Amino acid sequence: MEAVSSEKTIPPEIRQRVISIQAVTLVWMSVEAVVSLGAAWTARSPTLLAFGGDSTVELLSAAFVFRHFYSPSGRGDGEEQASKIAGGLLFVLAAFVVAASVLTLLGKAEPRPSPIGIVLLVLAAMTMPWLAAQKRRLSTLTASAALRADAAESAVCGYLALIGLAGLAINAAWKVNWADPVAALALLPLIVREGWEASQGKPC
Repeated sequence: MEAVSSEKTIPPEIRQRVISIQAVTLVWMSVEAVVSLGAAWTARSPTLLAFGGDSTVELLSAAFVFRHFYSPSGRGDGEEQASKIAGGLLFVLAAFVVAASVLTLLGKAEPRPSPIGIVLLVLAAMTMPWLAAQKRRLSTLTASAALRADAAESAVCGYLALIGLAGLAINAAWKVNWADPVAALALLPLIVREGWEASQGKPC
């Protein structure tokens, strides 16, 4: 299917689907951010801290894309700006992961097991791939680089959930403290790659 070249020609039902999926993202990412950051504070976990940072970044990105499509004024030059902002937020996330993980590896904090964190990551690992797939499909229909970048962030969140889950599980089962920050650092190449592609404004 040929991508639509202008947001003004997007059928109302497609626009509504974008708005709906972004609304779901806003609700879910709000829950993720609050729960993961709270669990990170309790367990001193860099993985949960990074995951909470990712959730906050994606919450901001989803809010921007939601406003972008909800506004009746059309895209104009805002599409390129939206894509660059979403890409920049991924770079912020990468710095966030590095800082939290290095501090733990240097012994500044000792991560503890977090049952709540494990449950949250399991749920996120199931939810985020679905959200990412929906956004990718819609970004093709709308030719929206900003929505494509937001889909990348949803995918990164899902991968981070899986890798973070492995780190938390290993730490909980065998008390391997370094597994937590190493799991967080393992996703950095993917985060940086997706951030670069998004910042270049690549569509689908």
